Parts: sequence; C-alpha cells; structure tokens
Amino acid sequence: MNTESIKVLLENVKNGTVSTEEALFELKKLPFEDLGFAKPDFHRNLRNGYPEVIYCQGKTVEQIMAITKKLMEKDNNIMATRASKEVYEGIKQVANDAVYHESARIVVVNRKEVQKSDQYIAVVTAGTSDIPVAEEAAVTAETLGNKVERIYDVGVAGIHRLFANTEVLMKANVLIVAAGMEGALASIVGGLVDKPVIAVPTSIGYGANFGGLAALLTMLNSCASGVGVVNIDNGFGAGYLASMINKL
Repeated sequence: MNTESIKVLLENVKNGTVSTEEALFELKKLPFEDLGFAKPDFHRNLRNGYPEVIYCQGKTVEQIMAITKKLMEKDNNIMATRASKEVYEGIKQVANDAVYHESARIVVVNRKEVQKSDQYIAVVTAGTSDIPVAEEAAVTAETLGNKVERIYDVGVAGIHRLFANTEVLMKANVLIVAAGMEGALASIVGGLVDKPVIAVPTSIGYGANFGGLAALLTMLNSCASGVGVVNIDNGFGAGYLASMINKL
C-alpha cells in the first residue's frame, strides 16, 4: 500500500463506501506480515519512497518467491539484488514480467512507472573487472527513477581516457566511482567535479589488495573533498544513496 492507496482508503471511509472496521483491517496489514522466515516490510514505501529490496544471498529460492509474492500483493515494484539465474527463474514463476540484469545480478519487476529525474548520475569504473559492481549501482539507480551515464574502464593506468569524458563528469549531479587495485580513481574524479562523489571499493586486485581493503583505505583517506565511501563491492548501497542525493 502506497500513499495514494491510503488516501483513497481514507476518502472511501469519509464517503461511506468503506466501513471503519474494513479500513482498520487494511491498516493492520500495512506495516508488515510475518511469514515465519521473513517479515516483509510493507511500510517502507511510505517511509522511504521505495518498497523493500530483497537481498537474495543466503535465502532459498522458495523463500525469495514467497517474499516476492507478498510484496506484489501490495502492488509494489520489486528489486531483488545478488540474484542468481536460478533465483530469476523462481521469481519469474510468480512474476512473469520479471527482468534479469545478469551483470548487475539484479531482478526487477516494474508494476508502476517511476518518474525519471531530470539530472543524471554518472557511474564510473577504473577497469572492466569493476563493471559488475558498477552495474549493480547503475541498475539500482535506474530502477529508483534516475538517468544514468556509464563511463567504464577509465582508470589511472591510462588517465587520458578519463579526461576524454570530462564534460560528462562535470555535468553529472552525483557520481559513483567503482575501483579496485589501489582505488585511486575516486580521488581523481573528486578533484575534477563540484558534485558529491560516492566511492565504491571493489575486491578486484592482487594479493596485497586484501579483497578490496587496500582500495577502501585509499578512498577513506582521499585528499579530494566531497568523496564519501560505501562498503567493499556495495554497488547497491552506492546506487541507492546516489538516488537519494539526486532527488533532493
């Protein structure tokens, strides 16, 4: 149930087409429902502007299907992250219009059109190996109603590739920079633009990269102002935060 459906419910109570008892029953179901293994949060759309997102890792396909079905009963758009092909096939059984973004590992079911923002988010990667994390960020941002410009494989080993995209970078309202190895790209982008930069360290790199820890520390110690950092490989978190900033 979203804001508009609650307004309709209250109007129906006001004009007498829905009884107080019927409305109370509907509102009791509003916050969440206990499925035993999960409690889908139906109230999140009202609080945050977008329905609860399903994180698929660690859940069985059957659990994900059940959660999806419950969220769809409330006429919600669905986004399931870290989803395998098997999870997608399961979701398709309860939502035949589901779309799988394989590189991003995200399943999307759009039941309601989300109005697109006028300003865009730029998603930038240091290397091709960082694209899966960047795509998680980009698809998340697009699903939440944002325009996204992708600038991939422009890392510091060939910095001229980044400078060739300076105009796109400078016109972005928010920027997401995904980089592994030493993670220096976020600082360079931060030094070029006057908008917020969300840095995403990736786990790409050789031994002393420590699974993304080296990139994380570089980004946390950035000398460029206006650079914020999310967790290692957390493309979803970067995309969600960028969307919130872009819609302010």
